[in-house]
Amino acid sequence: MKAKERSDLQEAISLCKGSFATAGFFSLFINFLMLVPAIYMLQLYDRVITSGSVPTLLMLTMIMVVLFITMGALEWVRSQILVRVGSRLETLLNERLFGATFKQALYQNSGSSQPLDDLTGIRQFLTGNGLFAFFDAPWMPIYIAVMFMFHPWYGWMAVGTVIILIILALINEQVTNNTLKEANELSIKSRGLVNKNLRNAEVVDSMGMLAGIRQRWQEGTTKVLFLQAKASSKAGAVTSLSKTLRMMAQSLVLGLGGYLVLQQEITPGLMIAGSILLGRALAPIDLMINSWKGFVAARGQYQRLNEILLQIPKEKEKMALPPPEGQISVDNIVIAPPSTRTPIVKGVTIDLAAGESLGIIGPSAAGKSTLARALLGIWPAVSGKVRLDGVDIFDWDRAELGPYIGYLPQDIELFEGTIGENISRFGEINPDLVVAAAKMADVHEMILELPEGYDTTIGAAGGVLSGGQRQRVGLARAIYGDPKFILLDEPNSNLDEQGEIALAKVIGALKQKGITVIIITHRPAILGILDKVLIMNEGQTVAFGPRDEVLNQMQQKAQSNVAKNSQSVAPITVTPVV
Repeated sequence: MKAKERSDLQEAISLCKGSFATAGFFSLFINFLMLVPAIYMLQLYDRVITSGSVPTLLMLTMIMVVLFITMGALEWVRSQILVRVGSRLETLLNERLFGATFKQALYQNSGSSQPLDDLTGIRQFLTGNGLFAFFDAPWMPIYIAVMFMFHPWYGWMAVGTVIILIILALINEQVTNNTLKEANELSIKSRGLVNKNLRNAEVVDSMGMLAGIRQRWQEGTTKVLFLQAKASSKAGAVTSLSKTLRMMAQSLVLGLGGYLVLQQEITPGLMIAGSILLGRALAPIDLMINSWKGFVAARGQYQRLNEILLQIPKEKEKMALPPPEGQISVDNIVIAPPSTRTPIVKGVTIDLAAGESLGIIGPSAAGKSTLARALLGIWPAVSGKVRLDGVDIFDWDRAELGPYIGYLPQDIELFEGTIGENISRFGEINPDLVVAAAKMADVHEMILELPEGYDTTIGAAGGVLSGGQRQRVGLARAIYGDPKFILLDEPNSNLDEQGEIALAKVIGALKQKGITVIIITHRPAILGILDKVLIMNEGQTVAFGPRDEVLNQMQQKAQSNVAKNSQSVAPITVTPVV
């Protein structure tokens, strides 16, 4: 039977198991030293008070102080070990999780920083007090064994109390787990909706949609508050009951000790020590119940991280390939969004030599942007292949291939940083290449007019830039460096006549450099400077080939349809009015 696949999170925790073992080893000595108050009390009552010896009192007190200092030092070391475990886990996983988060956004169209927040939550749980209860609980038998040494009745009372508290802990798990899980899921969903709405703040404000969106958010928030309050109410009842039983048990064991003293079965020192020891034995269970909410949250975070890391496996290292020349071949490709698996592009075949240009046209929802995602290696094909220089696009190392790819999406996304950083793709800035790309995109003069030029800071929405200016900055980013394949999705959607002319010059310059260019457009005017044309409709190829051949074919087809329609229309007779 094949061994169950382990996620990167499980592997990372496995690498830290030595540190967990060390923390457990320190916990052994810490829990032994927890016996010090009971033993000190026992010696105080049974030796010092009965003998009246001040030197014995001083010596016992000095030993007790040294042991407490040692215990404090060991607890500090244990906490530091767990802090470092949390930091190591985040160091081991943050890069991997950062990449998986972006892959999730690509494949599921649900970008969210939640996985990174989950990793932070696990690290915080590892450094909190709740985890200490799980380290201390295994040593509970030590305290119970000592209580049996004091007197069997002490031991059995401790066993009975521990069983009752464990049952309460299990009840707490049953009555709160599902409710807290649902509340956490709703809270994550609500935060995601808020983030999406904030990205569209202009639309929301301009059309007075804020009240309706706020109401939807409040409905979700109210439900989360209700579920959390419901879980907290149940957990609070269990916590109060466990605390009451623990305090009652400590008092009852004191009464039991008093009875045993009267029966002369134990000494007064054992009476006090037994109460202290029982409190220490029950402390881990009490702490578990009090910190159960944090434990449930951490468990949910762990499960979500496992799920995403298993769904999106780590990319294998790929052999370095020579720089691409830009030859594109698409063989009968079928493409579906990874989240739905319903084909949108069906059986498209394309062949472009290096340096050729292609225009993709068609009505809305024809599958043009979906095809673009496959050409760039963003979405995998259900069947068929996209090849760059004869190599499957997914066999290229993305970090190595990226500088040779230029992409201008339909929705221009600029990033927090300077204009120069955006054009240089947030790599090492080469001023000459940045200026050259800006000049080619006809945006250099506009940038120089800004207060800080290329050092002007912009946000994700472009900040001080208009739609057309953002599009040109995005175009400069696409052609920055030495790309061999450039895909422009509706590059002229926000351009005026001057921008259209500049775009045509850019495409001409790219062709002269031997760069393969694919343009998705609704405006047929730009097709005049391209080599080939692909016409799509409902995800299928209507026509593909050299530009003039395809356009003539479509023109003849249109004329034929007009002639057929004119023949099928009955003649209209106009009768004069007398």
